[in-house]
Amino acid sequence: MIGGMDDHLPSTEAAVTACRAIADEYAREISVTHDIGADETSRRTAAGVGVTTDPDGSLPHEAFVEFGGLPRVTVRLFPEDDALITVEGIDFPDLPRDEVSAFLHAVFGDRAHVKARRFPPGYRLVVPLPADRTYKEYVPMFGLTPWLSSRVQ
Repeated sequence: MIGGMDDHLPSTEAAVTACRAIADEYAREISVTHDIGADETSRRTAAGVGVTTDPDGSLPHEAFVEFGGLPRVTVRLFPEDDALITVEGIDFPDLPRDEVSAFLHAVFGDRAHVKARRFPPGYRLVVPLPADRTYKEYVPMFGLTPWLSSRVQ
């Protein structure tokens, strides 16, 4: 099943397909932009003009996925099997591409929450995944959006 929590996403296109399935499941609009070729992808700036393949002959494929609705979520899928997911302006960098589906299910399934600390004062966006995996990122006090504020624990 594409988009399931234990799926291996071997390619950028497979991850995009999983994102589309998740958007359908949670009734969200989705916008996808593809960058194909070494001269187009963000991590290949030294490739040179007109150079489309990597030195090994492969054609790198990167995609940017934007989900509609709240919370605001974007996903940048890199050719190196990792992703950058942004939730309400909070970046979760270097996520393995295999974690993207489970991460999105946790966010859209209302399992993500904001943990407040009294001293020193601060907030962390916590996204729990199956098998006791958890991702946490710092939330600046001025970065608390209405959606994030509604999930403070």
